[in-house]
Amino acid sequence: MNDFLDQDVMYLLGVGPKKVQVLNKEAKIYTLADLLYFFPYKYIDKSKFYSVAELQPDMSQVQIVGIIKSIQEIGEGRRKRLSAIFTDGTGTIELVWFKGAKWIKSNLITNKRIIVFGKPTLFNGSFNMAHPEIEPFDEEKAKKVNTFEGAYLTTEKMKNSFITSKTINTLQKNLFREVFAKIQETLPEQIIKKYKLLSLKQALLNIHFPKNQQFLQLAEFRLKFEELFIIQLALLRKNRLNKKTIASHKLEHVGDYFNQFYHKCLPFELTNAQKRVFKEIRYDCNTGMQMNRLLQGDVGSGKTMIALMSMLLSVDNNLQAAIMAPTEILATQHYASICEMTEGLDINIGLLTGSTRAKQRRILHEQLTSGEMHILIGTHALIEDTVQFKNLGMVIIDEQHRFGVIQRARLWKKNRITPHVLVMTATPIPRTLAMTLYGDLDVSTIDELPPGRKPIKTIHFTDAQRLRVFGFMREEIEKGRQVYVVYPLIKESEKLDFKDLEDGYESITRAFPLPQYQVSIVHGKMKPKDKDYEMQRFVKGETHIMVATTVIEVGVNVPNASVMIIESAERFGLSQLHQLRGRVGRGAEQSFCVLMTSNKLSNESRLRMETMVRTNDGFDISEVDLKLRGPGDLDGTAQSGVGFDLKIANLGKDSQILQLARECATEIIDDDPMLQKEENRILFQKMAKNERKKINLSQIS
Repeated sequence: MNDFLDQDVMYLLGVGPKKVQVLNKEAKIYTLADLLYFFPYKYIDKSKFYSVAELQPDMSQVQIVGIIKSIQEIGEGRRKRLSAIFTDGTGTIELVWFKGAKWIKSNLITNKRIIVFGKPTLFNGSFNMAHPEIEPFDEEKAKKVNTFEGAYLTTEKMKNSFITSKTINTLQKNLFREVFAKIQETLPEQIIKKYKLLSLKQALLNIHFPKNQQFLQLAEFRLKFEELFIIQLALLRKNRLNKKTIASHKLEHVGDYFNQFYHKCLPFELTNAQKRVFKEIRYDCNTGMQMNRLLQGDVGSGKTMIALMSMLLSVDNNLQAAIMAPTEILATQHYASICEMTEGLDINIGLLTGSTRAKQRRILHEQLTSGEMHILIGTHALIEDTVQFKNLGMVIIDEQHRFGVIQRARLWKKNRITPHVLVMTATPIPRTLAMTLYGDLDVSTIDELPPGRKPIKTIHFTDAQRLRVFGFMREEIEKGRQVYVVYPLIKESEKLDFKDLEDGYESITRAFPLPQYQVSIVHGKMKPKDKDYEMQRFVKGETHIMVATTVIEVGVNVPNASVMIIESAERFGLSQLHQLRGRVGRGAEQSFCVLMTSNKLSNESRLRMETMVRTNDGFDISEVDLKLRGPGDLDGTAQSGVGFDLKIANLGKDSQILQLARECATEIIDDDPMLQKEENRILFQKMAKNERKKINLSQIS
């Protein structure tokens, strides 16, 4: 099925051994298929021609018909440039080339009508055009309307090797002449008819060389739909296969540990969302197949409580449990809170981090292999080869996006029988992104906060209002509260004009002097014992203000802290601002988040500040964040074992297409989970080809 597209692109007319090296390295184009699916990033309407007299400084790329009057080389050495004076009768413009002057000069002809295309720039009162595209003027071509030309992204190294957008356009034409007739359909006929899709041939032709705007839109829809559909199909199929093939322990018994905790130690009534989520986990753990579930919930929604109850369920069935956190601070926090919540249950809980001493490690290892250790909490240290369990039944991975897929797999593969896996995140994920990032996992969401929590009030101030903020901090400290002040940098940077911790610490200690005020300082370059000492002083209430970097983004739980000051808030993304804000609001008192920024903000930064002030809903914030930043590298999903790479779809903009693709994939898998029916053979072949192309590192995404 279109296997001929796997041929090396080097043998395509116009490429050759020199260009292929640049295409390989700069554009990741190795095969004919890679070139065919190297889509334009924008389209230029070449139906309109401008005159020199119409040019304005704010114009983007334009095309003008005229002649070159004269050509000359100006300057010496590196400053040498090729200059051509171009006129269309309404005025003149200088065409300038700084590179490839010799080759370009040999191809320029004076007094012959040509089309120049590029961006006009006003310099010293006159317009020039640097490195314009030039082609002979064709009267018939000029009469055509709705002429769209694709523009392809090229790097500086590509341009230096004379691989411009125009070059890619020519290569695409050569490719289509060679392969167009051979391209076979890759979707079943019933899907094409149901969703009124263009054929693959026509979609590919019109994405590179659109007949008009309507055909371009149809081509984009077809290719986006197929890209998202194939991903969803792979994820859903993988989920079904996992549920049928990966056996695990049946956690049928609810015993003394769980019952004592639930009836005697539970610090508060579970929310309805927590009850629903735990019911989903219990169902999974009772099937005899591996649970592979994502638990997402906003900051403070009670995920740790669900994690603990899941681990107690494992312990009640004579199995061990482990929870892995990305930082020592968070692991220590989990250890302290879980020990506190299980006090009196006679349950053995261990902590293993990079700071654990050798003697304590030996004891932990012995207790793990003997089965005396019920629950182990730790950092990456848990995945070391020396850490062996007697019988691991439940694995919890907190802030899972901070771990690579191989790290996660090493933890849950420490057992002969596969343990149940619960991955947790406090970073709310937009539904469109969750469907793609975690489409092969069952997803549980805690969508309500514990009762009695007051919404955090968020305020945006500029540097000019700093004295007012200091006054507010004093008022809160006089009430017995504590304050966080977070900086994006430890030291002053020459490149970045943002507040730094060292300078901030000095100004805060001046404004809040000893002995009336005590100030802690915590950052990532401190030794673990010094960091922990400062952290504990704040936790115990011995200090009033904690000056820190984002090292305290997760894992710090101080109910008495009611104010979060975020310096240079424009430096942070929305999800990080939301995480930092979640460090307060953990007690019964009203809490505040103060966003400090410079006076001048970009439109995007202003929107981020307005969003934070407007809402505390992490899922609402995540949707705005996705639209602002795009999906990025999909949280490292390229290594997740699903192995996809979006060529044209955009998860921030194509949510409706994704929903359609998901529904279509669900219908197919519900009807034919193994894709064995004749009408789905084409999909089975595509899945098999994708499987051959990737290494499946893990069952966990």
